[in-house]
Amino acid sequence: MFNKILIANRGEIAVRIIKACRELGISSVAIYSEVDKNSLHVRIADEVYLIGPSPANESYLSKEKIIKLAKEIGAEAIHPGYGFLSENSEFIKMVEESGIVFIGPSSKSVEMMGEKTSARRLMEQNSVPIVPGTIEPLNDYKEGIKIANEIGYPVMLKASAGGGGKGMRKVFNDSEFEESFNRAQNESLKAFGKSEVYIEKLILNPKHIEVQIFADKFGNYIHLFERECSVQRRHQKVIEEAPSIFVDDETRFKITKAAITAAKACNYYNAGTIEFLMDNNKNFYFLEMNTRLQVEHPVTEMITGVDLVKLQIRIAAGQKLDIEQSDLRINGHAIECRVYAEDVDNNFAPSTGRITHHRLTSGPGTRIDRGIDLMSEVPIYYDPLLSKVTTWGRNREEAIARMKRALIEYQISGVITNIPAFNWVLKQKTFLDGSFNINFLDNEFMPLVPGKWKEDSADEIEDVAAIMGALLKQKNISLTTSKNDIPETNQWLNQIYE
Repeated sequence: MFNKILIANRGEIAVRIIKACRELGISSVAIYSEVDKNSLHVRIADEVYLIGPSPANESYLSKEKIIKLAKEIGAEAIHPGYGFLSENSEFIKMVEESGIVFIGPSSKSVEMMGEKTSARRLMEQNSVPIVPGTIEPLNDYKEGIKIANEIGYPVMLKASAGGGGKGMRKVFNDSEFEESFNRAQNESLKAFGKSEVYIEKLILNPKHIEVQIFADKFGNYIHLFERECSVQRRHQKVIEEAPSIFVDDETRFKITKAAITAAKACNYYNAGTIEFLMDNNKNFYFLEMNTRLQVEHPVTEMITGVDLVKLQIRIAAGQKLDIEQSDLRINGHAIECRVYAEDVDNNFAPSTGRITHHRLTSGPGTRIDRGIDLMSEVPIYYDPLLSKVTTWGRNREEAIARMKRALIEYQISGVITNIPAFNWVLKQKTFLDGSFNINFLDNEFMPLVPGKWKEDSADEIEDVAAIMGALLKQKNISLTTSKNDIPETNQWLNQIYE
């Protein structure tokens, strides 16, 4: 086992890895940028080192600095978390060549699965269902129009090196194609440094179902069942749960078998996730492979009892999987809400500032993964994820009830959060009956400012306004006061909304 691990990340995932290291008796090393000098992950790690200025490309994305530091301090392994360099095959190869262990898959596997068209080609060769479309990048828009007519509109243009919803464009007819093609290329070039795009048949209103897999370096593979990730905003996951109530036992057997086949096709080891789109008839199609730990891994941990981060570390240290497929069972149901510093009423614009009030929720079946505490800074430089609230129940209904309670109790002030959006989702019939799909939030979400609500009557809006006015007056808050100026205003408004 390792003695010292450098964590090449920040925020809640760095905190999560530090905790796993502590339980395993491993010394944890945190790196930080200038703006993160007082961050939670810096204060709880065993060793800490400044890695560079605040911009990510000068700190958390600085490959050479991170590897040099790891060598200097005697770290035997590097854990990348998710995001940043976690799926950068060039960085992983540099780590491998330095003699340090990368806690994740090999650079070769990441390279094979990171380029979307080559991954699609590999899946097709191994009989894993893929969405109809190209398995080579498009050269020009005219070629794309021809293919679109062959497979039938609507289609989706996607960045070959992409992910996270970037470089994606829906196209419904020939007249839209050229402009959409150019925009997809430009966005891909800015986000990933490559302009290549490919084309897929657009599956209307699908589910997004993913399968967590693990493999060791001795050829042993397991899956830890599926996660439901269809509550998304602009292709970014917002709420995840496990298992999916849409997936029956027969479909679960098929999709998990396909996930293991996909992992074996690229000689994969360590933690990985195979993502699928699933239509209304439960036909599923390979979307991509995330060659890292997922943000939503807590829901899998809560229904299986397996610590995925510790398992990652053990496999990286050369140990065999100590779990067989027959050992694994789905126990209850888990739901995760990603708490972002976002202004829901301002089109989810990022919110920055200092945390001036932070009250954690607790109780049965409740878990908080956080990278913040009181007086933490939420900077402009990084993803605005603050924490993750996860609840477990004996069934989905209990998990949802606990989540509703947990969100009421969980308080953050100093920045605006997207918690009100979760409160809205958890009340919707479409969510409660499981009929939602990846377009649910984009198509149905109603802004929380009363004047913008689609279905409220004038009388109901007046009632809400009167209540808000009375409560704000009671607290001596002017109606023109900024929410960021009053630490608890956001909580009062959340309660009013409830």
